[in-house]
Amino acid sequence: MRHSALQKSICALLIGLCPALGFAADVLAASDKQTAAMVRHAGPDSQQMEQKLQQLSWSQFRFIVESVPKLRADVEAYGPIGWEYLKARYASFGWKKSIDKLDDAQKRGLADLLQAANASGGR
Repeated sequence: MRHSALQKSICALLIGLCPALGFAADVLAASDKQTAAMVRHAGPDSQQMEQKLQQLSWSQFRFIVESVPKLRADVEAYGPIGWEYLKARYASFGWKKSIDKLDDAQKRGLADLLQAANASGGR
């Protein structure tokens, strides 16, 4: 009998919590939708930006990399040979990890530069 009273108390508590749980689920669903919308409006992801970099002419590519301090530092860490190496391999060189390290403002700046380069004709 005591077990049954405990079960009834738990059921009553859960029934009382159901509206609150439903509200919490609605809030989480709205939060997920908002996050998805933010991701859509954030612009291209690192992989897309890497591909766009690889599709540019050498002069456009170098200009963009030199315009983003963290990317330029990645190349200049190897001295002049870093630029020579890239010139030979920039169309296949992996930039995703370096782009991932950029903050949001730097990523937006890079995306803007890539968009301007693509508008001017790419290769």
